[in-house]
Amino acid sequence: MECIEIPWIETSRAFTALANDSQLAFFDSAAPGDVRSAVSYICTAPISGLRLENDAADPFTQLARWRAANRPESWRPPTDWPFAFVGGAAGWIGYDLGRKAAGVQSRLAPIKGLPGGWFGLYDRVIGFDHSSGRAWILAPSKATCISLEAQLTAAPVAGNAITGCPDWQAETSRAGYDAAIARLHAYIGAGDIYQANFTTRVTAPREAAFSPVAYYLALRQLSPAPFANYIACADGVVIAGASPERFLRLSADGRVESRPIKGTAKRHKDQAVDAAAAQALRESSKERAENLMIVDLLRNDLAQVCETGSIAVPELFAVESYAQAHHLVSAVTGQLRAGSGPEDLLAAAFPGGSITGAPKHRAMQIIDALEAGPRGAYCGMAGWIGFDGAMDSSIIIRSMVATPSRLYAQAGGGITWESEANAEYDEMLLKCSALLACNG
Repeated sequence: MECIEIPWIETSRAFTALANDSQLAFFDSAAPGDVRSAVSYICTAPISGLRLENDAADPFTQLARWRAANRPESWRPPTDWPFAFVGGAAGWIGYDLGRKAAGVQSRLAPIKGLPGGWFGLYDRVIGFDHSSGRAWILAPSKATCISLEAQLTAAPVAGNAITGCPDWQAETSRAGYDAAIARLHAYIGAGDIYQANFTTRVTAPREAAFSPVAYYLALRQLSPAPFANYIACADGVVIAGASPERFLRLSADGRVESRPIKGTAKRHKDQAVDAAAAQALRESSKERAENLMIVDLLRNDLAQVCETGSIAVPELFAVESYAQAHHLVSAVTGQLRAGSGPEDLLAAAFPGGSITGAPKHRAMQIIDALEAGPRGAYCGMAGWIGFDGAMDSSIIIRSMVATPSRLYAQAGGGITWESEANAEYDEMLLKCSALLACNG
């Protein structure tokens, strides 16, 4: 592998120069000044693609075998490449595929035109170091690096002009939402679960003039996030997201980190009011209890594949602030057991506990019984797995999913015994607000 340093180019400008690629993966640290927004990657022209079907029984083994079978024999660790991602697989796995792999069946048919997951295998990567304002290209040869640099300075692709907001329609009425919260309280009261992450969905036709590129550019302006992403798969499927939540990060030497979000408070223009809202979130017994449940769940998940005694919680109940909301965030870490790989880690922890509930298996059963439609990609994972076994991923939330015929957006929150329907409904609307405001 070869790499060259190139003059700095804004990530959004580089993205629009390459957006004609129908199998593009853009991991976009889109929150300026945010310490979590350190590095961005654009992956283009994959050497292989993997479509995970909705009936896949073991997507993690399938992913591992595909990566091993298609890894270029000539690949060597690149020199002078300053980033964690050294090329490899980039894509997503949907929540519904993870639910099925966990042994939870569904009453709902899969979303038409949407696979269970998708990955490309990339040996052409552009890396952006936001702290230093420097950028590099990684590719199989110097000539390919130079050719890709020329593409970045070309005119932006056509088709990214804003044409108007999609005609979003909710699938769950307000009365239906309240009834679902009441049923969740009944499940909690009966001792079935302690918490479930209940979500609602909006959908719209995908009009011929709709531009996923324009939609994503609008979303990253309205809701800049450290784990934003744009993943264009084969067959016209696109995920455009502004996720604030890291799911799993794995270093090449086996260090694991997850940063679950549980707890939300609205941002305010008045700085004093905003600071008070953040402090109230930090001190809320309800939100802290909700967060702690998921921390304990993740400790259990990671312990399945990590060295005994290595699980730690170095950060508990931290408040992180984003464009629309403050969030309560914790960190769970561990050391991956020798002989285990990224797919083993995914199999142990997927779907993420913050978007299921506790206990996880029963919460997923109840979610399926109450939600109006399948989640599809939503609440799954998006990320990369390097040729060296390193991985980074986020939870697919605050995201729009486009199939060839329809658009989907979804939001929700963790429901506990203390949850009140009006407050939970307002939180759901807050989380969905940027998605519904974007043009495409």
